[in-house]
Amino acid sequence: MIFDAVGQINGYLWGSILIYLLTGCGVWFSIRLKFIQLRHFFHMFTLLRFSRQKSQHGISSFQALCTSLAARVGTGNLMGVAVAISLGGAGAVFWMWVIAFVGMATAFAESLLGQLYKEKDANGNFRGGPAYYMRKGLNSKFLAITFSLCLFFGYGFVFSSVQANSITDAFSGSFGVEPIYTGIFIAILTAWVVMGGLKNIARFSEIIVPFMGVAYLLICLVVMGMNVEHLPGIFALIVKSALGLEQAGGGLVGAAIVQGVKRGLYSNEAGMGSAPNVAAAATTYPAHPASQGYIQMLAVFFDTIIICTCTACLILLFDNTEQGIQGIQLTQQALASQVGAWGSDFITIAILFFGFTSIIASFAYAETNLKYLRLDTLLGHWFLRIGFLFMLIFGSVASLPQVIALADLSTGVMTIINVIALFLLSKVIIHVTKDYHQQMKNNVLPSYQPNEAEKEKFKLTPKVW
Repeated sequence: MIFDAVGQINGYLWGSILIYLLTGCGVWFSIRLKFIQLRHFFHMFTLLRFSRQKSQHGISSFQALCTSLAARVGTGNLMGVAVAISLGGAGAVFWMWVIAFVGMATAFAESLLGQLYKEKDANGNFRGGPAYYMRKGLNSKFLAITFSLCLFFGYGFVFSSVQANSITDAFSGSFGVEPIYTGIFIAILTAWVVMGGLKNIARFSEIIVPFMGVAYLLICLVVMGMNVEHLPGIFALIVKSALGLEQAGGGLVGAAIVQGVKRGLYSNEAGMGSAPNVAAAATTYPAHPASQGYIQMLAVFFDTIIICTCTACLILLFDNTEQGIQGIQLTQQALASQVGAWGSDFITIAILFFGFTSIIASFAYAETNLKYLRLDTLLGHWFLRIGFLFMLIFGSVASLPQVIALADLSTGVMTIINVIALFLLSKVIIHVTKDYHQQMKNNVLPSYQPNEAEKEKFKLTPKVW
């Protein structure tokens, strides 16, 4: 009865409430920030050039970008797009683009707040995230603790096991490797990375994420180059199907919208409150909270507009009318049809990289929120590490529908709390953004230097800004 109730609640949460809430949040901040994702689109890439700078107190902006991309770019970029197209048709891709566009503004807002309200831990490293801006900006210890608890359960114990399950299934199907052996290997590799803390995770992500992203993009670009004459027709099909202009797909418009929006939200994570945890740990350049907002907008752009679009093109170039293949097998067969049998194995390896980096980033998010659960101690850190590694092995061999249902519930609650906080802190976001833009207009390198009255009003941590 409990899990039936959880399933019904998740149906309402992820079937309608969160779709409207996150879409509304993206539209709200797109308007309030005057479509910053369009006006300053190239400014994001300008900041990326200087994003490797860091200090002893924090990771670099580039490392924060890679770590957040590690969480965003998971198996959903390969499997989720296939599901969206299978259930919603080609038009679902268009609505994924739309939700990514408005989600970029949400990502800017939440990452700006994560930076603004960050503080230093006992080791002098920057820490922050939604729990921090809820506690300080909203003066709500209850929301901070509730958010941390939801994130700790979802990212600390469940999502990593789901990624491990996807990886072991793929390796079992492609290479015949027993899931338990793959699970143990993943756990050992994870332990090696996470024992070094957030800075070690960031260094790992800085190397692996660009490598896996570029490798996957290159394969997709080669396939698209081989079929360049078909690409205009594919993009026309995406737009026409989304708007009901395709005669055969006119009845799929509703399904295209639902699937595109849902998969887009799952993929880019904008508004869920996960990315601000690592965004807050960065030493920004320029030294202003808004600069990390721009960097995290790029993460949404790369995740959905670039990587998901490449996957969509692979799938739409594949004639699946007779085979009726779905899910990750659709992506595997689509690539194999273009480059040969090794294409299926390549997707399996890609799942390993995409899934493993998501596992690492999930640990980073959970560790950041130990403070508000009063677990920011040596014992608390070891509790998380041991539980996290155990769930990787458990997830590799178990069927997880009930656990996943609980994780979806905790993530849904976490997202609702975060979006409410973003709306309530809108004036703060707009004020800090205007400060950045005014300095840019004056041809000054932006630097956030709040006066004492502003520090008191926003309840900022002393000696951080």
